[in-house]
Amino acid sequence: MADTALTAPLRSPLAHAAGRLAAATRTSGGAVRLAELPFLTQVNVRLDPKGAAADAVGLALGLPLPVEPDTVVRAGELTALWLGPDEWLVVGPPGGQRELEGRIREAAGEEPVSVIDVSAQRTTLLVAGPRAHDLLAHGCSLDLHPRVFGPGRCAQTTLGRTQVVLVARDDPGAGFWVLVRSSFAGYLTDWLLDAAVEWTG
Repeated sequence: MADTALTAPLRSPLAHAAGRLAAATRTSGGAVRLAELPFLTQVNVRLDPKGAAADAVGLALGLPLPVEPDTVVRAGELTALWLGPDEWLVVGPPGGQRELEGRIREAAGEEPVSVIDVSAQRTTLLVAGPRAHDLLAHGCSLDLHPRVFGPGRCAQTTLGRTQVVLVARDDPGAGFWVLVRSSFAGYLTDWLLDAAVEWTG
């Protein structure tokens, strides 16, 4: 019987755009920094935030699941994003999907929990630099001033008419993660490069 396993190397949704993102970063003179962060582990978790599983999962992950709307908790290599009253996205380094899923399921035990690997659903764009806020403001209606949307904040919103999850990184200089569905990643990259032309042109 023929071996039908996929042996081709993984190719990120924005592999074709890496050169353009790097060129925009260079020509901006440091004003903006654009890059894809491919293949991050992304696991969607749903459970009762007041149930025993929430505490157990938090202990297993080494971070509490955030309960305040639109907030982020980070510990080590993991980041937990609040997506809804009973829903989170846990983001980690590439290749950790199975191990992360296993830890969450084992911690939840018999408690009701939904754990779904959605790593292939989205890719992540890094938007950083002193003009990152200005660049994103071209197509996002949120107030992105650090006093309002600073470190520890996230939101499901639209950017350039594309649905994204926007995450403010650890400090203002670290910029933002933009989690976008793989099928819209090329369009959003084109939009970002076009919006950045005042600093890269």
